[in-house]
Amino acid sequence: MAKIYFEKLSGLIHQLKIEDEVTLPMETRHFFSGAAFYVNNNICVSWSPVGLAFKLPEQDVNKLINTGEAKVLKYFPKGHVKKGYALFENPDEKKPDHWKKHLITAAKQV
Repeated sequence: MAKIYFEKLSGLIHQLKIEDEVTLPMETRHFFSGAAFYVNNNICVSWSPVGLAFKLPEQDVNKLINTGEAKVLKYFPKGHVKKGYALFENPDEKKPDHWKKHLITAAKQV
């Protein structure tokens, strides 16, 4: 199952040409049952069965959650909340360009 998310995340990063915006070393790796995007060896994005999650500044996360656009990130129903992450369920329903701002913000803050 992780292969699907690895391909989705790798494809999104490639399609959005993130390398034009971020000059630090980047890599996509398998992560639990999904995939994670690392910049300078720091995780900043994950795509898993729960959705697409971005590590963002706290005020951005709070705004996205408070407006209902995003949810808190938990990898397991009874798991703890991963602070600093905004989770977007059903990310395939949005066009790839919708995610570029969040992806660049996440990549640049590491």
